[in-house]
Amino acid sequence: MRCTGWQNGCVHSIWFSLPDSRVASLGLGKVQYYSSGNGKDGSPKSAPGDASRTEKRSGAAKVSSASTVRAVLKKREYGAKYTQNNFITAVRAMNEFCLKPSDLEQLRKIRRRSPHDDTEAFTVFLRSDVEAKALDVWGSPEALARERNLRKEVEREYEESRFLGFHPLNIFIYGQIKGKRTTFLQGPGKVVMVAICINGLNFFFKLLAWVYTGSASMFSEAIHSLADTCNQALLALGISQSVRNPDAVHPYGFSNMRYIASLISGVGIFMMGAGLSWYHGIMGLLHPEPIESLLWAYCILAGSLVSEGATLLVAINEIKKSAHQQRVSFYEYVMQSRDPSTNVVLLEDAAAVLGVIMAAGCMGLTSLTGNPYYDSLGSLGVGTLLGTVSAFLIYTNTEALLGRSIQAERVQKLTEILENDPAVRAIHDVKATDMGLSKVRFKAEVDFDGRVVTRSYLEKQDIDQILSDIQQVKTPEELENFMLKHGENIIDTLGAEVDRLEKELKQRNPEVRHVDLEIL
Repeated sequence: MRCTGWQNGCVHSIWFSLPDSRVASLGLGKVQYYSSGNGKDGSPKSAPGDASRTEKRSGAAKVSSASTVRAVLKKREYGAKYTQNNFITAVRAMNEFCLKPSDLEQLRKIRRRSPHDDTEAFTVFLRSDVEAKALDVWGSPEALARERNLRKEVEREYEESRFLGFHPLNIFIYGQIKGKRTTFLQGPGKVVMVAICINGLNFFFKLLAWVYTGSASMFSEAIHSLADTCNQALLALGISQSVRNPDAVHPYGFSNMRYIASLISGVGIFMMGAGLSWYHGIMGLLHPEPIESLLWAYCILAGSLVSEGATLLVAINEIKKSAHQQRVSFYEYVMQSRDPSTNVVLLEDAAAVLGVIMAAGCMGLTSLTGNPYYDSLGSLGVGTLLGTVSAFLIYTNTEALLGRSIQAERVQKLTEILENDPAVRAIHDVKATDMGLSKVRFKAEVDFDGRVVTRSYLEKQDIDQILSDIQQVKTPEELENFMLKHGENIIDTLGAEVDRLEKELKQRNPEVRHVDLEIL
């Protein structure tokens, strides 16, 4: 092999001399490379006489390019048989080929870079070996296909039995028994459980007051408390489901269950709370009835104001704490629905406090004037308040479920981490999606610097051995084997660089749970 005029920062043409006197022009043309001797402006330094040598070689390149260049290596056709060299994991070998762990013990084992964060390497098998072992175990492809169909049928029956035995209460209790009790002893779970207890008691006493007085405003308040209790029970179910571990059907987990529960809660408030309050208020205007003594109603409303206010303070403190941890303001935390369960409790209790004040004021006007229309107007006002809250909850949770992006500042921060890495030239098509519960999924297309990746590979190699291997290359077949060996290793190095960047993003930004970097 001969390389003419090899100097720093120059433009060269490269020829390999072959033993059969044929000259194959590999990479014929201009090849630019840069070394550590570059100038300050990043351009390569020119050696004396480079200009004249460059002109001569350019002329030689033009003459050579005018002649026909014969390809040394023929284009290889890759058929289905070539894919038998693909690797397959033990889990796939057992699932797809119906093998046992003991069947895999005698097969050739290959250690490969692991795609998982918790392990550096794992064992794989050649697909051809696995297929041969499966035929040896089952005797024929037909017998293997029958076994696959049988296992699929058993799996289908199992899934059907699970579906028929499904019940939300069982799931809720199951979550409690399996070590998730702490979910309701702190954070949003604690807020929701406190709200359920208080709103349940408020509903009971308000219902008694309505039966005793017949007040439309008191009826609206009783319905309001019942709607809050039912919705918060639904939130508790959503919290219990959201902490479930990912499975094969839901690989990204169940964190969106809180948003789904909050969305259903918002619809429930609108239909049950606002609807019944408007209905009762309209009926009161159309068919007014005299109201009995409101003394007990005032007492119950006062107690409800205290209890609802206490729950509201618990929700406010929890949101302040979470907003401080995520470094956002209280307003941003609520408007972006960072924690839908706590948001629902906050808004419901805020509406409850305002509703109690509104109901008490309208009932007071009715007592002073003896006009029952004020009481009916109070019922309409409470219904309107509930409708506003439900509309806000439906909007914010729908936005969250649609997969909204995180703030531009956070996206810029994640992008800068990648762009400041020496192995990265550019970042394109960046997408950072909020998955809920402070979990972010980050995706980007990365243009890697092949020189840095190659240097990373060479730093781990014996350079003297590589030089010796290069000097022994005499034929196209030897050149091909040399390039295939190191080319595959460089691809593995590129994969390791991707893993390193993904791991660094997750370590420096704990909220980033899933990173998908695509090589451009």
